[in-house]
Amino acid sequence: MKTLRFKAADISKGHLILVNPSHPLKSDLPKNQLVPVRPHAAHILLERQSAKMLSEVMAFLGCEHKIVPVSGYRAMGEQQTIYADSLRRHGDDFTQKYVALPGCSEHQTGLAIDLALAENGDAIDFIRPDFPYTGICKRFRELSIQYGFIERYPAGREQITQIAHEPWHFRYVGYPHSEIMEEKDLTLEEYTDYLQQFPYKGLHLCLQRKRRSFEIFYIPVPSDKGAFIEIADGVPYQVSGNNKDGTVVTLWRERL
Repeated sequence: MKTLRFKAADISKGHLILVNPSHPLKSDLPKNQLVPVRPHAAHILLERQSAKMLSEVMAFLGCEHKIVPVSGYRAMGEQQTIYADSLRRHGDDFTQKYVALPGCSEHQTGLAIDLALAENGDAIDFIRPDFPYTGICKRFRELSIQYGFIERYPAGREQITQIAHEPWHFRYVGYPHSEIMEEKDLTLEEYTDYLQQFPYKGLHLCLQRKRRSFEIFYIPVPSDKGAFIEIADGVPYQVSGNNKDGTVVTLWRERL
């Protein structure tokens, strides 16, 4: 058996971390985990796995010249500047809807990307880029789920996400979590709570997709003493904190 040990710092690391005004970031993403999303857009960065999956879905669709990245990782200072500039130019109501408070922005995780349709010929709005529900943008939305992305701020969920509807904002959470969220119509806030129904010492969330089976469970991590679990040797796994109170383990198994 293999022992996995978790400490309080692990709660705020990983692809499933929930970031919003109620759950701010506890630390900055190390710069060595960031890479450019495209060679010709070296100033737009994402966390390595997120960038890899974005590149793969773009390549599969052949849409590199139709869909362009607008904004990826933002350091705290950049988010503070964007927030202050939006307040000055657009006012408090607009800013509260579309710009996250510094320290509470998904862009500071390196897991979020704003995208724009590049075919309309108009100048791209940095805060609210055009990304419709038709054409290549629709195909990206549908396919990107298989690559671990979700549309983070859907219409009708504003009271839950605390951000207005943003059709252009995509968040990497990893597969199969992206597909589960899509099938169950859950925001990340709701999914974080949903996974707590499947504790390590209880019923696990199990599902099969194509030639793989997945087993997902939640481990509370007390800040004073941490936690540990045991899993079978040789089983591939992923671990992510939820930026709330624990971690989520995802086991992968190939089906024969």
